[in-house]
Amino acid sequence: MSNLEDRPDEVTAEGAVTAGVEIMTPRDVPLGGPRAMRVRRTLPQRHRSLIGAWCFVDHYGPDDVADTGGMRVPPHPHTGLQTVSWLFTGEVEHRDSAGHHAMVRPGEVNLMTAGRGISHSEVSTPATTTLHGAQLWVALPDRDRHTDPGFAHHVPTPVTGPGWEGRVFLGSLLGDTSPVPTYTPLLGAELLLGPGTTLDLEVDPTFEHGVLVDTGVLGVAGVDTKPSDLAYVPPGRDTVTLTSYDEPVRLLLLGGPPFGEAIVMWWNIVARTHEEVVDWRDRWQAQVTDAGLVDGWFGIPVGDELPPIPAPPLPNARLRERR
Repeated sequence: MSNLEDRPDEVTAEGAVTAGVEIMTPRDVPLGGPRAMRVRRTLPQRHRSLIGAWCFVDHYGPDDVADTGGMRVPPHPHTGLQTVSWLFTGEVEHRDSAGHHAMVRPGEVNLMTAGRGISHSEVSTPATTTLHGAQLWVALPDRDRHTDPGFAHHVPTPVTGPGWEGRVFLGSLLGDTSPVPTYTPLLGAELLLGPGTTLDLEVDPTFEHGVLVDTGVLGVAGVDTKPSDLAYVPPGRDTVTLTSYDEPVRLLLLGGPPFGEAIVMWWNIVARTHEEVVDWRDRWQAQVTDAGLVDGWFGIPVGDELPPIPAPPLPNARLRERR
């Protein structure tokens, strides 16, 4: 998914810390024009840009496609990151310039590696009536951020226990391990908790974790959250306790060791310096013409004829590093 904000460098959401758990609340972002689908963005924030290597968390739906028009994100570029698409409801068609054409479906993870540069598009299918899911980005470490573009798909087998069900799409949890390759240690899982369930999750104490609440009221290590909150749990715990109350809860658990590198993130670009952002923006703009997308550094998504998204203007100020 593209970041379609007119001023993508601004981050204004704030959080509150209780008992070592920080609750980050989302800001509402439109993806396009007046009938645009809207997303709830909880990462990056002004005071926190990363959880492990996770650097971007968008949460959307459930949206009635008849009202919103669904997801229609034409060709746009990415560098220096991996995109992780996870749906709860609906179906999205993915096309990229590395030659991949795939569907994003509920319970199936699609991971696209941008590396040195890729372009892609995402459009909800005509059969989709309700769209609901999350779009996540992972920053690539400096040693790997110029790697070749790639794509991976995985359908995790559900893991079940008393009152809960999990799907591990990245990393290891609950005795299951995803085969999807990543460039830093990562954790990504969907968890469903029935009413009145307490789940003591054994986690890697070197990881920091983020708990994105989709539905229901959830206790995270004794701190209550509400839908669309992102709860940050710092490193040092080998167990994270999740508690549901009178209603079912669905959540995404994200994690990884602290990234340890500063990044410059603007629009759809993850770089290390302001100058790199300027260079990659110029490379993309050289491909955007009145006649459509022409071939260049980022390539052209296979079989896509939608007009490309031009890059927004750069801010007047120099882009700053984030950690």
